[in-house]
Amino acid sequence: MRAQPLPERAIWINGRLCRGAEATLSLFDRGARDGEGLFETLRIYGGQPFAWACHMERLVLSAAVLGFPVPASPVMLRAALDEVLAAEKLEDAVARITVTRGVAGGRPTRTGAWVEAEPLAARLWRGTRAGAASAIVSRRPFQPGPLGAHKTTSRLAYHLAREEARVAHADETLLADGSTVLEGTVSNVFAVRSGEVLTPPLATGILPGITRKAVLALCGTLGIAAREQSLTIADLDAADEVFLTNSVQEIVPVATLAGRPIARGPVAGRLLAAYREHVASELREASSR
Repeated sequence: MRAQPLPERAIWINGRLCRGAEATLSLFDRGARDGEGLFETLRIYGGQPFAWACHMERLVLSAAVLGFPVPASPVMLRAALDEVLAAEKLEDAVARITVTRGVAGGRPTRTGAWVEAEPLAARLWRGTRAGAASAIVSRRPFQPGPLGAHKTTSRLAYHLAREEARVAHADETLLADGSTVLEGTVSNVFAVRSGEVLTPPLATGILPGITRKAVLALCGTLGIAAREQSLTIADLDAADEVFLTNSVQEIVPVATLAGRPIARGPVAGRLLAAYREHVASELREASSR
């Protein structure tokens, strides 16, 4: 059987731009050996990353909490991202910034790092393009544990759940502890009930999503009541609306959950319009600096 060719897209690794077979990480790096890494995925609009400072703040904070060596500076990582985007001639894209705990034994130990990007179209859900997503609930009970609030590269539980969505021809898999819904594999979940926006509490150990935070802030701006509250599968089935958020997909209404139709309403659409205005405003401000 012929080996599948490696992608030839440019990747910045530990200070240099590589392609294809050159894009390698040492097997002595703890990110490669044991999954000891952190990453951020963010959307690029017209060549500019959105919410860069927020993503870097989360990355640096997680690195500090988890005892990582000092990672590459946000300034260096931003320069690396610009280099990758230029090499690939990308304007609308999805970028991933990854740092690892590096090779053990050296003093001082520095993290490993790589930066990559790919066209946005390759990463959008079918439901995002259509305006409403399909979701299922994982068959496997899920508990975030102490690492759930950090975006680590130890993703097996999430990837197995994502595979359930692929088999079911769904966009996303929701993760639940018993009947209590926590989050999606790559998204935060919201329900709307009697005009109020509800989302599972961060105290459950879920990822504090960048878009999740923006949506809660926009609810305040738009005068929409919003709060954290535990949600069950039955709550989602009975909700006036359900929507998912992440940095790549933005805000996506859910049309079906496990094959059952979910009600559609106006709140997700209002929030999406406000979110896109917020993105445009932030990018204009960033470009004027």
